[in-house]
Order: sequence, then C-alpha cells, then structure tokens
Amino acid sequence: MKKASLFLSIFMILGLFLNSIHFGGSEKVSAAGTAVIEPGLLKKLASSTEPQQVIVTFKEGAGGQNGILSLLNGLGLSKGVVLNSLPIAGVLATKDQVEKLGQNENVLSIYPNKKLKYENKEATELTGVDRLRSEAAFTKANGGLPVNGNGIGVVINDSGVDGTHKDIEFGGHLVQNVLGATNLNALSELLPVSWIENVPNTDTSSGHGTHVAGIVGGNGAMSKGEYEGVAPGAKLIGYGSGAAVAMLDTLGGFDYALTHQAEYNIRVITNSWGDTGDSGTDFDPFDPINVATKALYDRGIVTVFSAGNSGPGDSTISGNYKKAPWVITVAAGTKQGQLAEFSSRGVKGKGGTVAVGSETWTWEDRPTVTSPGQTIISTRVLAPVAALGATDDVNLIPPAYLPYYTTMSGTSMAAPHVAGIVALILDANPALSPLEVKRIIEQTATNMPGYESWEVGSGYVNAYAAVDAALNQRVYGSILNVNNNFNSNAQMSASSQNVTIDYSPLNLKNEASFTVSQGQTELVARLNAYGLLGQTGNTINLVLTAPDGTRHTSGIYLLFPLYVDRTVQVVNPQPGTWKVSVEGLEGSLALPETLNVELVTKTAGSYSGLDDIGGHPAESAIKLAVSKRLVDGKSTKKFEPDAALKRSELAKYLVMGAGVRQFLPLTGTPSVSDVKAMDLPYVEAVLAKGAALKDGNQNNGGVMLAAGSGKFSPDEKVNRAQLAYSLVQALGLEEQANEMKGQGLTVQYNGTRVAIQDAANVPAELRGHVQLALDLNILNAYFSVVQGPFDLKPTITAKFDPGKTVTRADYAVAITRYFASYHPAAL
Repeated sequence: MKKASLFLSIFMILGLFLNSIHFGGSEKVSAAGTAVIEPGLLKKLASSTEPQQVIVTFKEGAGGQNGILSLLNGLGLSKGVVLNSLPIAGVLATKDQVEKLGQNENVLSIYPNKKLKYENKEATELTGVDRLRSEAAFTKANGGLPVNGNGIGVVINDSGVDGTHKDIEFGGHLVQNVLGATNLNALSELLPVSWIENVPNTDTSSGHGTHVAGIVGGNGAMSKGEYEGVAPGAKLIGYGSGAAVAMLDTLGGFDYALTHQAEYNIRVITNSWGDTGDSGTDFDPFDPINVATKALYDRGIVTVFSAGNSGPGDSTISGNYKKAPWVITVAAGTKQGQLAEFSSRGVKGKGGTVAVGSETWTWEDRPTVTSPGQTIISTRVLAPVAALGATDDVNLIPPAYLPYYTTMSGTSMAAPHVAGIVALILDANPALSPLEVKRIIEQTATNMPGYESWEVGSGYVNAYAAVDAALNQRVYGSILNVNNNFNSNAQMSASSQNVTIDYSPLNLKNEASFTVSQGQTELVARLNAYGLLGQTGNTINLVLTAPDGTRHTSGIYLLFPLYVDRTVQVVNPQPGTWKVSVEGLEGSLALPETLNVELVTKTAGSYSGLDDIGGHPAESAIKLAVSKRLVDGKSTKKFEPDAALKRSELAKYLVMGAGVRQFLPLTGTPSVSDVKAMDLPYVEAVLAKGAALKDGNQNNGGVMLAAGSGKFSPDEKVNRAQLAYSLVQALGLEEQANEMKGQGLTVQYNGTRVAIQDAANVPAELRGHVQLALDLNILNAYFSVVQGPFDLKPTITAKFDPGKTVTRADYAVAITRYFASYHPAAL
C-alpha cells in the first residue's frame, strides 16, 4: 500500500508532462533504440534468477488501459497492475521481457520499482533516536527496558492536543488534557486559577499542539509505527491555550506543571511559541516567563523553547526568555543536516552575566542546539480544521495515512524533538538536573560545517550519544568547535544574487549573464535540479563561463538519484561579465523547467595565524577553509601548505568541518591502540559506523578506515584515493559508491566522458568513491593533450594519480569544494 501510493503520486506528475518530452539519442535506450531504460536495470535483471518489479510507461497511442493490458499479455507479462487514467503499468518482468518491451514502439520508458522512504522517519534516524532504540547495550544498562522516555511526564504547552487520535489517545499515554485559555475580559471577580481537565480534545482551532505532541511521544498507532514520535513511552500532558496564545496562557502551563509535577512525574515542558517583538533583546531576569522557568528549573523540570522562525538574519530569536541560561532553545535543521533558512539566529558574541537570587548566571544570545524542523510529519487533528501542509502532505504521506498525519515546518517542530530526547535522557538517568541535561544535549551534538554557535548552538542534536552519556556517565564534547580555540582565523564577506533560467532541451543557450567585480575570492553557483519528474530531475550540467571563455562545470551526475543539486565553485574568479548556463546530457530525456540559480561571491578580509600562505597558489582556498572552520593552522602561526596531510590531521579536520557525529565505543575500550589521548575522540568519531551526519539512517561505515590490527597509523600520509573515500563517505554516499566500484573510471570534460588511464592503480574497493569525487568536482583529474604528427585532432587524456600524497594545501582546496556540495541550493 505504501509503495503503490507513493508511486501513484510520482506517476500523476509524470502523466501531466508526457506530451512535452523531447526525444533524441539517449544513453538510456534499449538495443532497438525505442524506449528509455533506466541505467543499470538490465544489469540487475541479468544477475537475477527471478523476475523483478519494473514500471512501464506507455506512449499516448498505446490504446488506454485495455490496449496496455493486451500489449502486456501478448508479451507474456501476466503479473502487475495497470493504472486507470495514466498510461503506466507495474509488472514483474525478466531481462528478456524488458528487452522486448524496449523494442515496442508504444513503450516510452522502463524503470525499476525502487524502494522509497517516507520523510518523517528521517528525523528520528538522523538524530540517532532510531539507532538507540535498537541498541541492546542501552536496554541492558537500563534494567532490561528500552530507553523510550518511559514514565517521564512531558507538558505540551501549546494550542492543545487532540486526544481522540490513537497515536496520542487521552486515557492512554496522554495522561491529562487541560483547557487552559484565560480571557481576563470575561471575568467578573478575582478568583483562583482554574483549569478544565480531562478534555479529550483541546485542539479544535489550529492543530499546532497536536502536531507537537505527536513529535514528542506519538506511538504511531495509525501508521503501524511509521510516524512514531521520539519518546513514545513518555506521559504526555496537554495544556491548551487555543489558537490565540497570550503570555498569561503560557504561564498557566508552567503553573500547571509545577502544581501537578508529582502526580504525573513532570520533568519536561515544551514551548513552541514566541514574540517577534522581543527579538534582539537582552535576557531579562524579571520577565514573568523567566521567573516561571527558573521556578521549574529549581524543581528539576527542563524547559524547552523553539528559537523562532524569523531567520536567516541575526538577532531574531523570538523572546529574551529563550536566552535564559537554564532553558534549552532549539534551532530548526533540515533533514540533510543543515540549518533551515527560516530558523532564528542569535548575535555573535552577545551575552552577559546577571544575578538571579544568590547566583550569578551567564547568558548567551544563541540557540542551544539544532534539531529537525523542516517538513516534519506528525499527528493531525481529527476534527475539521484548515489544511496545514496540503502540498507536502500529498507528496510525502501515503493516502491511507493522510486523515491522521500532516506536515509542518518550523522551530515549533524542532523543539518537541529535543523535548522528546530530554525524556529519553531522563529515562536513562532520572537523577540528572536540568543543567546536567542541557550540558549533555550540548556536549554530544555534531559540528555543522560552516555554521557558528550564534546560528546553530553546539550543533545538530545527537540522541544516541546523549543517551550514552546519561546512561553510562561518559564525557563528550572535547571535539566540538564551540569548545575549542583555533590557531588561525580568516574573515570573509559574502553577497548573493539569484538568476532564473527557463531551461528547455530545444533552447540552445539556456543562459544568463552577471558581473563579478575585482578582488573576489570565491564564486559559487548553485541550483536544485529536482525537476518536474519529482524524483530524478533533468540530467543537466551547470556551467560558469569566465570572461576569457574558460568553462567551469558541475558535471552531470549519472547515478539516480545521486545529487539533485548542481554546484560550481571558482576560486579567484576573473573580474568582468560571466555567463551561467545549463546544458543537458546529449540525447537524454528532458523536460522544460524554470531553474533558479543562486550566485554567491565572497571576498577575503583580515586573517591571522597563516603567516606562510601569501602568494601560495592555494592561498584563497586556505583562507576560505579557515573562515568556515574546515581546517586550522599550526600553533606556530603557520599553515605549512606544502606539508603532507597526516591521517590524524585528516580525522580532526573531518570532525571539524565535514559533518561527523561524535561516538565513543560502548565497550569503553578504544578501538585503536596507537593514537594519543587528545586525538582519540576524533579518531573514534571518524571510524564509527554511521559517522557521517549526511548518513541519515546511520548504516554506512566510517569516514576513514582503520589501518588494521587495532591500529590507526596517525602519522601516515594521506593519498588521493583515501581522501576520495573520506569525502564521499562524509556526504553519505557509500551505497552509491559501492554500486559504481565495478565500473570503469571516467571524468567529465567539455560534454564528454574521458577514461581515467590509471584506473587500475585505484584500489578496487575505492573506485566508486573516486568516481563520485570526480563527478562531484571535489577532486580533480589531471588532463593532458596528446596529438601525433599526423593526427587531425588532439586527444584528451586523464589520470587520477591515486597514490599521490595529499598536502595540507591540497586538502584546503578539496574541502572547500566539498563544502560547496555539502551546502546545496535549497529545495
């Protein structure tokens, strides 16, 4: 049901554009050259003894449903389904049958019935919630019980909760549901506060609180567990203030938590509301909300706030009370490990000290941590309300689940995710104080490449490491950028513009012009090629052409659905008029679409701790890398650009700037024996399963390989093949790399693929990683022009030189290219 529903959505989009498809010679054609066949399908069929699921799309003249049925039956295809209105069928077919289909003049294309993932699971996978649920060592250490927030009371201080929803059913683990809105104008006398308790549904106007409650602790009952929340074992307490929330209403939620703490074991309260008029203000200890949250802190209750949705500018956190040193404030991240553009930011370096009672506290104008907050699927109110996320709902949720779930985006969704993780932490160790919980949340986070603490806090939340720290009293955080002082610094100023290209396979230009001024350090062009197909996008190449005619390209990513984003980076771009253009793969299936290209230029400013890079060919790349904390100089105030990069240095830089999760072996015994204590946390992180933040399901291997026999060889030099492995792994592309390792190595050059002459020198297990590093323009090939005395045209040759030692300057260049790919254009 799930697969059929999701494919139906894709097919509906496909059907709308069948008449606009341009055909030509294609690399995806059958032997007869009639139908487009997805690359790799025939190879997969050839290695299988059983028929495989394939999707066949027919041309308009196929005769409708009856004609398609007749055609398929005539070819001996007897198992499958033919859609009613769309010319599409799903069938079980052998290689011979697919080849026959490909020769039929009525067949448009043949693709495998690929397994797809639903989006909501990616949030709990990304933060490690799913991983810790299946960790036997955690269950054993927790007295034989799974760590799921069991018995921890969490107050949902929001618009209300629809407890008629089976995922968060009143009388089950929604142990109380309170209607708490207060209209002062309607009161005729001074009375003690009163609440209407035991209300099955308190969320009849917006659905916001119901969505939040499902994120914290929905049990996934209406989706067979698919959309389970973070802490399904927690006790949920709904406190509903209605659609129009006022400060008094929110204070009522805090008051209710204190009054009923013992009754429901309340240890957490989550708050997804704020005041944009209070953005940019200093922490005010006299604000009633700060008074309330301090009282909760004193009673051992952790307060979680959303940061606000007023980004990307600084000074946009929506409320001074979100800067209280005893609360946790959450920024919103994407499911690709980046910061959502809308997420509110703090102010760099802003903070202070304040006396509260007999204690002096230090506050900072920044979030505490970042967690998923974009297109999050969670519980929908069952009563009729306005549509919440209609477009994303249809695209992401199977029709059978649409009545029960909806999508929403915002820091409102990020905060309850962390509130659920807090419940997991307290389940693992109930004795922790609110400050100890906050410290664990902060110190176990993952560095987010290119961001600073005033934007993302400590980094992306890591539930797996947080529960490990709480359960096993282990210390994390020594490798967090926010905790470290750096030897080198560099300043960059940036400006951006957007251009629109109406791409069409019939248009020969598909380009736009723009100007680059004198003295720019970097030019980056990005676009998202998601395309009208909804999954594959057009196979297009993004090209920047310099004033002197030099072309810089993104490369065409041939492996479905590798990176739908295209990125081109140019260091020290020539001043003058540039052109940005897109071009399709010759003969490929293509659809017209409007492409939005983001152009970013950066200019280097002051720098320090880099005394030996002046005039070096990689000077600009080194400054760029240092400015984003992707590399660091030496304590001698030098960078040593031409020195060989050591494995210990690579491990440190990958954790600093490539998006690598913290990890400590659960056995407590180091996995390698030849690494210094200060370097060991970096090494354990890069060697661990699921190391890459981009590896959402945390199933890939580490971003570096051990040297064997319990050794790491920290002083060994890094070569180009090894670097290709690390950077491709860090992008979460292990599966794609492994699928390509049996192919010959090629590199894109002016619209053609050039064979890598020394491919045999690349270790077989790394060839797929090298291919992707070349395709993504993270690492370059070395080109040569060969022309004999009687040759009419020169021949272009290419080598990779896999065994060549990587210098520190080489790495700076590669990691800035990696960074450009890591931060793609927004979907």
